[in-house]
Amino acid sequence: MNAKERLLKEKLVIIARGIPAEKLIRCCEALLKAGVCCLESTFDHRLEEPLADNAKKLRAVRNAFGEQICLGAGTVLTADEVKAAYDAGAEYIISPNTNPDVIHETRKRGMISIPGAMTPSEICRAWEEGADIVKLFPADDMGMHYIENLKGPLPHIPLMATGGINPATLPILLAHGVDVAGTGVSILKKTFIEQDDYEAIEMLARQHRDAIRLWEKEQTA
Repeated sequence: MNAKERLLKEKLVIIARGIPAEKLIRCCEALLKAGVCCLESTFDHRLEEPLADNAKKLRAVRNAFGEQICLGAGTVLTADEVKAAYDAGAEYIISPNTNPDVIHETRKRGMISIPGAMTPSEICRAWEEGADIVKLFPADDMGMHYIENLKGPLPHIPLMATGGINPATLPILLAHGVDVAGTGVSILKKTFIEQDDYEAIEMLARQHRDAIRLWEKEQTA
């Protein structure tokens, strides 16, 4: 499977934001134990050198886990960040916005493009520019009815929802047409990471994964 196929199959991307590289490795170990394999490591634009910071994290994850982790870069705002992520081993690029330069650089390097959009016009523009999946952000501000209405005329555009994701909302989002969900804070909780409580992270990740698998099972029953 390529990265897009893997994302659509797993249906869950864990967003790692502001986690030191050494702790991020431990988080990945916990995620894999829970059967969760898709990780997005985000750029932090408050830092003096966000490219070097995230490249270090992406490279560390790739070196530690190889193809076990389906690895992407998040909060990607520039073509230079796409290049840095590619060089560090990322397979897909996720952004909060739609920047044609970012999409084109992503596709040029053979990676999967997931730009952010909200309205039908924005979603269609992202798709026309070459997006593989469009990130609906922030999904929880608009509600399930909005997502259902979007999928009516745009069923051909895969959607990734972020915002308000947890084991209770995951089945509802999937039932309303979302193809992939992204979450960080509902699994990679700051207090757990500070306390090195990776068993708690594993438990939360497993709850999210189980919610997806139960929904899938119900669809085929």
